[in-house]
Amino acid sequence: MNMRYNTRINRRGFFSSMNKRTRLLIALLLPLLLLLIPTSLLPIDGLTTVQHRLIAIFVLAVLFWILEPVPLFATSVLIIVLELVMVSDKSFILFRGTAGDRGFGTVLNYKEVLGTFASPVIMLFLGGFFLAMAATRYRLDINLARVFLKPFGKSPRIVMLGLMIITAVFSMFMSNTATTALMLAILTPVLGTFKPGDRGRIAFVLAIPFAANIGGMGTPIGTPPNAVAMKYLTGGNAIGFGTWMMFAVPYVVVMLLFAWWLLCRLYRPQSDTINLDITSTFATGWKASTVYITFAATILLWLTDAFHGMNSYVVAMIPVAVFSLTGIISAKDLKGISWDVLWLLAGGIALGVGLDRTGLSKNVISSISFDMLTPWIIVVVSTIITLTISNLMSNTAAANLVLPIVAALGTSVGGLASLGGSRMIILAVTFSASLAMVLPISTPPNALAYASGEIETRHMSKPGLILGIVGLLTNLLLMIILNKIGFF
Repeated sequence: MNMRYNTRINRRGFFSSMNKRTRLLIALLLPLLLLLIPTSLLPIDGLTTVQHRLIAIFVLAVLFWILEPVPLFATSVLIIVLELVMVSDKSFILFRGTAGDRGFGTVLNYKEVLGTFASPVIMLFLGGFFLAMAATRYRLDINLARVFLKPFGKSPRIVMLGLMIITAVFSMFMSNTATTALMLAILTPVLGTFKPGDRGRIAFVLAIPFAANIGGMGTPIGTPPNAVAMKYLTGGNAIGFGTWMMFAVPYVVVMLLFAWWLLCRLYRPQSDTINLDITSTFATGWKASTVYITFAATILLWLTDAFHGMNSYVVAMIPVAVFSLTGIISAKDLKGISWDVLWLLAGGIALGVGLDRTGLSKNVISSISFDMLTPWIIVVVSTIITLTISNLMSNTAAANLVLPIVAALGTSVGGLASLGGSRMIILAVTFSASLAMVLPISTPPNALAYASGEIETRHMSKPGLILGIVGLLTNLLLMIILNKIGFF
């Protein structure tokens, strides 16, 4: 049985009723109007000309990412170009300030803006893509799935749990998008054992993206929001690969078990047994052995960064070098890498650089009376906002928008110092971004599952909403526990 793919994916959700030209007009008009408003009339004290322009770029990014008049990666490229042309030290001559004009503000270093294309975060994901490509080519992934599924017997519920565990583990170390595509392919023979109309089919299809989203939280490279968070977890707030897993994996386990229970409850399989037939053998030869050894060594090095001194960014380049030198990944294969994802990340990083270097994020935070809110209320509100935005747009884009602000918030609001400052609120917001499971547009795994043609949006919305609410509460509980034990 082959899975049927629906090519008419509604990636714009609530905005699908607008045609592309209307969405583009709205996305361009509002930032332009914002630029025409005098800086002195904006409700932010001490706003400079550069910061004013950056606000317009920020609003444009939000509207373009939500309305999606152009592809998401194209929006990221536009952000970088606008920063270079309008607010950098090599900007267009008409956009430059005059000497001694203090109201003009601090401009960005053009090298730093361009450097976002080669940010350590980008290299981290590039290494992950190389691992995923090599593992798929030499059947490491499907063979591991075959080996891991064997112990789960023939009970549909237990087999689904096994699929979710494997998906979550793969998502910790590989792209959750690639993992979802792989596991949906493995799911094909499983779905063939169900009778027509069996609601268990819905449960199995939803189990894959839900497990991928949840599992991606387990490591810094598991999902793009985690990688974006690593950009701000530096210096005194830095968190190692192994340390991240120490608190993230227990959270993943709890959420994974709850997601499994919820799907079994909402979409109970009618049959009592399931017969699996996944046949495959491990590839042989020196190239296959090189892939297997490199895959294991890379994961081991990521887990033991505290012992050997290499951080996750440096380790990620090892498989890139090994697979390139040995010809396992060729120049032709490079065309298959998800460069659009890397460019999307680069645009988000550039936006964060702009907010930070121009002082805009701190300026905005200082203009808001956060003293009226308790630290825990700030954390809760931030996670709710992040989850809401993530469900209405890409969780990666949401992380790119929210994390620069909350990172500045953690260092600007004195009350948050008792809760670990930036580190706690960054982690809480990052986990919240990965809980977006209400709509197909929320995450790439959601979209892939919807594209299979086996489920409808309504099938995803109810369990996705419940998972989001429970995930937020569990997220808050985790932050409280980590604060109590002195992690922050």
